[in-house]
Amino acid sequence: MENSPRFQPNPDLKLMDQVREVLRYYNYALKTEQAYCQWILRYTRFYGGNTHPAKLETDDVERFLSHLVSDRNVSAATQKQALNALVFLYHKVLHVRLDDKIAPVRSKRTKRLPTILTRIEVKELLANLQGTNALMAKLLYGSGLRLMECLRLRIQDVDFGQNHLQIRGAKGGKDRVALLPQELRAELLSHIERIKLLHQQDLKEGFGQVYIPEALARKYPQAARETGWQYVFPARNRSVDPRSGEVRRHHILESGLQKAVKLAVRKAGISKRARCHTLRHSFATHLLENGCNIRVLQELMGHADVKTTEIYTHVMQKDINALQSPLDSLNL
Repeated sequence: MENSPRFQPNPDLKLMDQVREVLRYYNYALKTEQAYCQWILRYTRFYGGNTHPAKLETDDVERFLSHLVSDRNVSAATQKQALNALVFLYHKVLHVRLDDKIAPVRSKRTKRLPTILTRIEVKELLANLQGTNALMAKLLYGSGLRLMECLRLRIQDVDFGQNHLQIRGAKGGKDRVALLPQELRAELLSHIERIKLLHQQDLKEGFGQVYIPEALARKYPQAARETGWQYVFPARNRSVDPRSGEVRRHHILESGLQKAVKLAVRKAGISKRARCHTLRHSFATHLLENGCNIRVLQELMGHADVKTTEIYTHVMQKDINALQSPLDSLNL
């Protein structure tokens, strides 16, 4: 049982407005908010749309989750997301306790090896990208970043003195340090100088704010206008924040780089099903092939469990002829 007082949504609001209010109180990401709301709506519609979820029980949750697998054939990850949304609804919004063990029909999780590009393929892919898209793709491969980690980089997260990137609030809410490739230092420094000029122009025009977490915004009211908080890869135009209504300059949309990488793969003649995340997989595999310790790689990737990192040992190039038997090193 939680010791801290629970947040009570406004009882006068409709259910979905209460859900959004609680999600924003706990500072969930906008994408998470959209996904959770979609699943909660699907859940209520599954039971006709007229039955309030508070009147439904654990068995009803199990029946809906089983339907997703049996009738909709969703993946294990999709079913888990739906479960998380409903657990959030009951625990955080309705304050109704579900049974500890929810046991729907489970989608079978199949382990698939990641797609890996060779070094030559990576080089050809990058050669078919230009401008900011090329710089971002080089960071995905050179630093092993996830797509959103790259887009959410702030100017203050780039440490040229220590040659690393500070990745904050990554998957699982964890911070970590990533490599800053020497190859990108000059290009990235020049890019950031241009972004600083863009920010100065925004300030002159009466804007210049960027999104920062609510708690920080309350504590440091002027932080949203500081240069260090600006995104390294800002959008071309300012836009209205869908939550606060403030006019801000957000980061670039992920779809832009995704489309550019997809086109570059085609132009490079690569037949593999490669995407942005493939560059991260390739970073990990190539580091292992270069002799990187798997525990060090685990830290660089931000994996909670080394078993997640070990999957790259199954796709790395292994030259058995180059290995030496431990007996040979004894010099008997």
